[in-house]
Amino acid sequence: MRTFDLVRRLCLAAPIALVVASARGAGDDFAFTLLHNNDAESRLISVRSTQPDFGGVARFATVVANARAAAGQGNSLLVTSGDNVLAGPEWDCGTRNGVPFLDSIALTEIGYDAICLGNHEFDFGPDVLAELIEGVGNGIPFLSANLDVSPVPSLAALADAGRIAASAVFEVGGREIGVVGATTPALPYLSSPGAVIVDADVRAAVQSAIDELLASGVGIIVLTSHMQNIGESVELISTLSGVDIAIAADGADLLANPGTPLLPGDEPAGPYPKLAADADGRIVPVVATADGYSYLGRLSVTFDAAGELVSIDPTSGPIRVLGGDAPDAVDGDPVVEATVFEPVFECVSGLAESLVAQSEVPLDGIRQNVRSRETNEGNLIADALLEAAANIAKSSGVPVPDVALMNGGGIRNDSILPPGDISELDTYLMLPFVNFITVVPEVPVARFKELLENAVSRVAVPAGYPDSGTGRFAQVSGCRFTFNVDLPPGSRVRGVILSSGSVIVSNGVPVEGAAPISIVLPDILARGGDEYPLADLPFVNLGVTCQRALVEYLEVGLGGEITAEMYPVEGQGRIVRLEDPADLNDDSRIDAADLAMLLGWWGPCRPKGDCAADLDHDGVVGPSDVTILLASWTL
Repeated sequence: MRTFDLVRRLCLAAPIALVVASARGAGDDFAFTLLHNNDAESRLISVRSTQPDFGGVARFATVVANARAAAGQGNSLLVTSGDNVLAGPEWDCGTRNGVPFLDSIALTEIGYDAICLGNHEFDFGPDVLAELIEGVGNGIPFLSANLDVSPVPSLAALADAGRIAASAVFEVGGREIGVVGATTPALPYLSSPGAVIVDADVRAAVQSAIDELLASGVGIIVLTSHMQNIGESVELISTLSGVDIAIAADGADLLANPGTPLLPGDEPAGPYPKLAADADGRIVPVVATADGYSYLGRLSVTFDAAGELVSIDPTSGPIRVLGGDAPDAVDGDPVVEATVFEPVFECVSGLAESLVAQSEVPLDGIRQNVRSRETNEGNLIADALLEAAANIAKSSGVPVPDVALMNGGGIRNDSILPPGDISELDTYLMLPFVNFITVVPEVPVARFKELLENAVSRVAVPAGYPDSGTGRFAQVSGCRFTFNVDLPPGSRVRGVILSSGSVIVSNGVPVEGAAPISIVLPDILARGGDEYPLADLPFVNLGVTCQRALVEYLEVGLGGEITAEMYPVEGQGRIVRLEDPADLNDDSRIDAADLAMLLGWWGPCRPKGDCAADLDHDGVVGPSDVTILLASWTL
C-alpha cells in the first residue's frame, strides 16, 4: 500500500518552495506540470458577450503554449475535465460547414493530451459526439471509465480505435502518468446519451481502471472527473485508492490563492489546490477552473521514485486569459484566430444584427431566478412553446396542449436583458440547446402533479431563498400553481388552476374526476431528463426547436412587441411560493374568512405597493390573487 504522512502534506504550505528546490536536485525525484481546464462550453469568442477582452479560444491557445514552454519540453500534461462544447450560437456557427466542427479544430490546435467526456458532449446525441471526436486530430483520447459506448456503432468504432477509453498513459519527462476519466452518473437525466450505457457505480468503474494502470507499472495517476460540482469529485476521491491528482469540473468552482490575478468580478471558491483525503487517508490535490476558455490551471508538483507526492510549487494556480492593456495580456494564436475565432465571430455578429422584437421591460433570465421562481423571461418562453404547439396542432391532428413547462436549466443567458432590441442572438443565448417542442397527450392530473412536484423538489429551503434550485424547476404557461417549500419533496404542490379556470389540484390533492391534460415541453424532459416522470408515456415531437418557437412567437405571436402589460417585471402570479401567505388571518386554514379579508383589500395596494393580500406581488389585489387563494383552499 502506498502511504503518505498526512501531517507532512498539510504542513507543506510554508516551506513548500524550499522543498521543491531540494526535490528537483534529487536524482530520483520527478517534477512535472499539469495544465488543465474544464467547462469550456464552446465559448470560442469570449467568456461573455459583454466582456470581449476576456477569455476566447485563440488567447487560451497562446496561454497554453506559453505555459508548456515554461514547464520545459515534454514536461507537462494538458487535460480537460469535460463539457468542452455547449449548444448555443458559437456551437451552431461552428457546425454549419460540417465535420470537422470548429470546436474540434480548436481542441486539436490547443493540443490536449486527454479530454474527459462531460454531460454536454452528449447534448446533440451520440452520433454528433462521434462526429465531434472524428474531427479532433492527433489521436487525442476521450476518457470515461463508467461509460460503455459499444451499443452505439459510431462511438463503438472510435472505442475500437482507442479514441474513447477508460484511461490513457502518457510519458512525461521520462515517467509514465496514467489519466483516468469519469462522467456523472446523472448523464441520462442531464443529456441525450441514447443507447450509451452509464455505470452508476462510478467508484467501482474508476477503481478498476486505476488498478489496471497500477498493475501495469504506471506509478502516477491523474483522475479527470466530470461530476456536477467539486464536492461530488471530493466525495468520489474519498472512496478511491491510488489517485495522486484530481481535476474536477463544474465551472462555478474557481480555485485560487490570495494574490492570484483573476478576471474582473471573479472570486475564488477556495484555495488552489483543494486537499482531499482518499480511502487510505492519503491527501490528493484537487484542482478546477472557471468555465469558458477563461483560465488555464497550472499545478507544478514533484513526486519521489515511489510515486509519492513530495511537494507542490507555491506559484501553482490559475492563469487568467485576457487581452487589452494588462501586463499579462496575450494576443490570440494566429492559427486558431484564423481558423476558429474569425469565422465564428463573423457568424455570431450576423445573428446579433438580426432583430426579432422590441421589449418595453427588462427580461429576467438570471440563472438562480429561473431555477427557483417565476420570471417574466420564463413566462415568455413558456408562452412561446404553448403557442407554437397549438399552431402546429391545428393542422397536424396533435392534441392542442393545455399547459407548457420549460425547465429553468434550459434557459441559459444568465442575465437581465435590458429594454430595447431583442436579436436572434439573444434567443440563442436564452435557449441554446437543440431541444424540440414535444407534446405529451392526455396526462392524468395525478401524474401532472408529480411533474410539478419534481420541478420544485430541489428548490432551496427558506434559509437559502432566493438562491437557486436545480435546472428541473419549471416555468409555466396555461396554468398557475402554488407550492410550499417547508413541506417534504413530493408534497409541496398545494394548488393548480388551469387558465380556463378549472381547479385540478386543491390543498395538495388532485381533484377527483378532473380530465387529463396535454402538455408541451422540451423533448429532453419528455424522455425523462431532469428526472421528470414521463419516460413511460407516449409523446409527439413537433420538429421545431424551442429557440425557433421563441423567434416565431416574438415575430408573429407578439408582432415584435414585448409589452409591460403582458410580461411585467414582477411576473403574473403563475408560480407562488407559499409560506402560507394566503392564510391571511393566521388560523392555519385558508377559507372564506381569508377570502373576505382579501376582498377587503381589493384594488391598488397601499402604502408603497405593499399589502398582505397581494399574493402575486403585482401591486394590486385582484382576480389573480383570488385564483391563488382558491388554489390553496383548505378542504
